[in-house]
Amino acid sequence: RGEWLDRKMGVVKKKGNIISFSTLSGKVFKGKMFIDATYEGDLMAAAGINYHVGREGNAKYNETFNGVQTGVFQHDHHFKSNISPYKIKDDPSSGLLPYISAEPPGEFGAADKKIQAYCFRMCMTNHPENSVAFPKPDNYDASKYELLLREFNTGRNDWFSKFDVLPNKKTDTNNHGAFSSDFIGMNYDYPEADYQRRAEIINQHYDYQAGLLWFVANDPRVPDAIRTKMASYGLAKDEFKDNNHWPHQIYVRESRRMIGDYITTEHDVMQRIETPESIGMGSYHIDSHNTQRYVTSEGYVQNEGDIGVKPPGPYRISYGSIVPKKEECTNLFVPVCVSSSHIAYGSIR
Repeated sequence: RGEWLDRKMGVVKKKGNIISFSTLSGKVFKGKMFIDATYEGDLMAAAGINYHVGREGNAKYNETFNGVQTGVFQHDHHFKSNISPYKIKDDPSSGLLPYISAEPPGEFGAADKKIQAYCFRMCMTNHPENSVAFPKPDNYDASKYELLLREFNTGRNDWFSKFDVLPNKKTDTNNHGAFSSDFIGMNYDYPEADYQRRAEIINQHYDYQAGLLWFVANDPRVPDAIRTKMASYGLAKDEFKDNNHWPHQIYVRESRRMIGDYITTEHDVMQRIETPESIGMGSYHIDSHNTQRYVTSEGYVQNEGDIGVKPPGPYRISYGSIVPKKEECTNLFVPVCVSSSHIAYGSIR
């Protein structure tokens, strides 16, 4: 615990085998077999294993739901009303609201380097004796949430749809809706970033999400019914007590993905083909959160990248998906950043 891989010089290989790795503190760890169980795949990358970041185009593996997915709305995580993306409504000269890309989303089905959004998955409670008020970040800026306010003003009221109930009056609260805890488009450089930059990205996610919670619970412009109910919640006092009741880890939904001995694709998940060397089963639906927020050709804001497709049943996961190609390494398992396409990873993750 508390050790950081030396990603530049720390991995020693000989004849295709990892001999050892060292950490920034100078410690050296040797072994016959190695397992990279990180969300980022740092040992895999440092060992020279080929990998992919971003979305392949549909044409790469003859898939349907990979690449840019404009106009595909399979959950409720898109804007259902026509909402202006500009600081002054309907005035492009005023500039875009925060966190909306000025770039076009790309051609449907095309590859890009974008990755699905991250957030902190929260444990909340509405039990007053165990509740701590949502923190207000030092750099809080209510203008960051103007787009959410505009969405509330359309009458949308599903803010509490992913406050999933846990025992002891607690919740497992995750992203839901078009503007929620997912910090869309703000994590693109995380997979390859150095440790300092990753910490900056995580802190930016904290500031965004803590500010979001405080905004909904306190800003008088939020509709009364939503603001009053939100104000009845807080962070659970008896959770994450050594971290101001905030989760220790950000939800890294996707980062690097190995290009291994076998590449799991949509065809495996949807059981269109026979998967070789099965070592386990998957069953979760193909699930990608949004990847970008952009301006449509009609001049409104929209999200892109959210996919939810249910497999016909449990599917096989190949041994080849967790091992590199033999010519790259013969003593490494990669069970998290597995060898799969972006959209297959949406299930297998």
